[in-house]
Amino acid sequence: MTQTIQPAATDESTGAGTASTAPRPTSAVVIPPALKRRIPKYADLAPLMQFKKPEFSNAARLKRASTVWELRDIAKRRTPQAPFDYTDGAAEAEITLRRARQAFQDVEFRPGILRDVSNIDLSTDILGKESRLPFGIAPTGFTRMMQSEGEYAGSQAAEAAGIPYTLSTMGTASIEDVAAAAPHGRNWFQLYLWTDRERSLELIERAAAAGNDTLMVTVDTAVAGARLRDVRNGMTIPPALTLKTVLDASYRPAWWFNFLTHEPLTFASLSRYTGTVAELINSMFDPTLTFEDLDWLRETWKGKLVVKGIQTVEDAAKVVDHGADGVVVSNHGGRQLDRAPIPLHLLPEVSAAVKTLNPEAAVILDTGIMSGADIIAALALGADFTLIGRAYLYGLMAGGRAGVDRTIEILEKDMARTMALLGVTKVSELGPEHVRLLNK
Repeated sequence: MTQTIQPAATDESTGAGTASTAPRPTSAVVIPPALKRRIPKYADLAPLMQFKKPEFSNAARLKRASTVWELRDIAKRRTPQAPFDYTDGAAEAEITLRRARQAFQDVEFRPGILRDVSNIDLSTDILGKESRLPFGIAPTGFTRMMQSEGEYAGSQAAEAAGIPYTLSTMGTASIEDVAAAAPHGRNWFQLYLWTDRERSLELIERAAAAGNDTLMVTVDTAVAGARLRDVRNGMTIPPALTLKTVLDASYRPAWWFNFLTHEPLTFASLSRYTGTVAELINSMFDPTLTFEDLDWLRETWKGKLVVKGIQTVEDAAKVVDHGADGVVVSNHGGRQLDRAPIPLHLLPEVSAAVKTLNPEAAVILDTGIMSGADIIAALALGADFTLIGRAYLYGLMAGGRAGVDRTIEILEKDMARTMALLGVTKVSELGPEHVRLLNK
């Protein structure tokens, strides 16, 4: 566009130009076509008008859940208060659990750039065999109380995902039934030593006969922790039909229908039990355990032996010195001793001590894991493997086997994305250079 520039005005006395009084150039403002208002055309609106029929099924809800926290929300709506709180709660003021989760939130990742991350490999070796993902399912007690599919859903989902599944001594399915439900899975057995050693030996022999390759002995339950939510809820095994539970059931009829129309709860270690969880632990678990008992287990069990409940560097080194093939750095999900050490904080020192004694020994971590990024942080800080407990149970309560599958799927996607953004393609490449624990 041609524009005319007028000459500047001249001062009559001096002949000098006065720019302040000169007219400014004028030009038309051009508005881009995209910014001009117009009546929308149907052809433009049609691609946007993709109204879908609302889906209210549980399968649709599970699909929409993109985090373990969202699965927890679904689980809370579908599960009566007593079994939900048994899963969700911890000991006393629940300080330990909050601190364990906060520890993961206080991790700062340190990403590397300009790496080829087109292929992410999440597989790893743990205790002599490969796992497709760097986590397994932790042992959980009374699992069919949370949702009627219980251990069957967990073991079958683990089998399908190519990860280990750990059956608890207090599981609500027998060792043999779980092995039959997931015949091609990698099944581990978690042992609480009873005061009756013959009963313990029987469990060990049954686990070996059923094909379990790893025995995980838990050592942090000399007595029951003070789980106050259970006390307030009047939690019993099995749940009692009181006025409060009947009223609670009216909001969650599907749970009660499933509970009442399936076989009554049975256990991996005893046929029936009625009472509180604390009463069961205090009456049957052995508070006299020492390292001599660990020596006995090492002689008795021919497979891999892992000690769960390690909360100091000294104890980690000592159990490896007594023949353990691995340790689980864990405070029992905060369910035993409140204000206990935080596993993620202990991890670097425990890993260094254990690997010095036995480079082949496995260092496993649990407590506080709620995302795939949490798992990656643990691996970078020295863990060889991790276990999920509550995260798996939230999925189970949200939707049975499908909910457990969804939990695993969410964690897998989280891990793959986190590794790619860190510039890492294999679990073995993760190291302390990728993370930093923020000082508060």
